[in-house]
Amino acid sequence: MAKDLAKEIGYIYIDSGAMYRAVTLFCIKNELFSDGEVNSAELKCRIKDIHITFKLDEKTHLPKTYLNGENVEEEIRTMEVSSKVSPVSAIDFVRSAMVAQQQDMGKEKGIVMDGRDIGTTVFPEAELKIYVTASAEIRALRRYDELTAKGQEVDFQEILNNVKERDYIDQHRDVSPLKRAADAILLDNSLLTIDEQKEWLLKQFEKATQKS
Repeated sequence: MAKDLAKEIGYIYIDSGAMYRAVTLFCIKNELFSDGEVNSAELKCRIKDIHITFKLDEKTHLPKTYLNGENVEEEIRTMEVSSKVSPVSAIDFVRSAMVAQQQDMGKEKGIVMDGRDIGTTVFPEAELKIYVTASAEIRALRRYDELTAKGQEVDFQEILNNVKERDYIDQHRDVSPLKRAADAILLDNSLLTIDEQKEWLLKQFEKATQKS
């Protein structure tokens, strides 16, 4: 949804969630997990070596996530990364590093960014904030369809449990918990089609830009 909006209005799209997934992938590849726990001391020493960028795909004109210059868009969407990303993203120095990178990306404005703390922590002064929600079952089904379309063998119940667990962890973490900003507009897209939510979003964008 955020990608489509950015493409429609000619803004740059930044997927903040992909950034935390990329950090998690870095931890997996560098064997920083042990018995399900991340070695935070080692990660803290290496966080300065983690650089995440986004580049437009020449064919699709959609952004791809790069970790230290390597395209990791497909790898960060796996269930292995999904099952480990919340504990990594809850670490204070990880969030500080990613927020700094995100704020640097947004200095020139003209961006659409999605993530669980964008409107509250990263860009509290953003001109337009949308708090998007849907039922856990609907979101799990969307992820299931996305992964199976890519040929991955996944279990719906495992995905649903992961969605619910991530919500709980993200809502109860000490640093930048998931919550709706006071001035964010609520969008429950559980029953909306892609075209319907695109039309709704464009209307909100037009209202915000007219005010400014």
